[in-house]
Amino acid sequence: MAFAHPAFFYKDDVDYLSGTASFIRAGLAAGDPVAVAVPGPNLELIRDELGEAAGRVRMLDMTVVGRNPGRIIPGVLRDFADHYPDRHVRIIGEPIWAGRTGTEYPACAQHEALINLAFEGRRVTIMCPYDAKRLEPEVLDDAELTHPVLQDANGERESGLYAPMRVIDGYNVPLYEPPASVALHFDSGNLGEVRHMANEWAMAAGLSGTRLDDVQLAVSELGANSLDHGGGSGVLRVWHEEGRLVCEVSDAGHILDPLVGRSPVDPRTPGSRGLLIVNLLSDLVRVHTREGSTVVRAYFDRPQ
Repeated sequence: MAFAHPAFFYKDDVDYLSGTASFIRAGLAAGDPVAVAVPGPNLELIRDELGEAAGRVRMLDMTVVGRNPGRIIPGVLRDFADHYPDRHVRIIGEPIWAGRTGTEYPACAQHEALINLAFEGRRVTIMCPYDAKRLEPEVLDDAELTHPVLQDANGERESGLYAPMRVIDGYNVPLYEPPASVALHFDSGNLGEVRHMANEWAMAAGLSGTRLDDVQLAVSELGANSLDHGGGSGVLRVWHEEGRLVCEVSDAGHILDPLVGRSPVDPRTPGSRGLLIVNLLSDLVRVHTREGSTVVRAYFDRPQ
């Protein structure tokens, strides 16, 4: 069985369970490894519906493991599918829910499009549920661009609009300007200041312990990327925004591979993990890249 990536449009809980539970049971009956990564309330619906069979399914709360859409392919989907390279794998992944913000959504849409590149040729089926009643019409329109097959209560059909690169490129736009920020120009001579500045702002945001380490490591990786791939220098900007610490690094590089930062790397492989580490550690990552310019913006939720 070749790679399949259907979007499943549902309108209520009954509709949702009809599509997801049958997908899971068919996989279990075929002996396929099955994983489910959906928002917590939907996860509980599925767990209750499956009963004892839920113990045979890897269950993940997408609001936690997929808080950053850029983390989902390497940290959730590939993390599961790569354990079964010689078997067909079934996954339900619901990365877009009504609580997603406008800042997060472009990264979600790009993620859905990039799944098609990340799993091309793999024996994997990834069903992506969409709440047709609560999500904006534009979100459902994008789903038709990012999924080759569409499903709902009436059955299955091919998407006549399927064009994932249109979504990847369409959301690769200049990022909004923050109301206020502090900037640091850096090169190989003062890279340590990048880590120090990020540390000060993270502490001011109330971050501590491992989360403080996460900010320092992510920003250090972005700075190292600028030295290695961005012309040897860059600019760090930092600010607080709507309950988040935001750290942005810009340089003169150009990211050509849309899957950079989303492919797992063997820990024995030497060299920087760069954007992969940033995706794994951050609560949101937004990127704008073009010839002669790349901007990477990493968001870290402040403690409540």
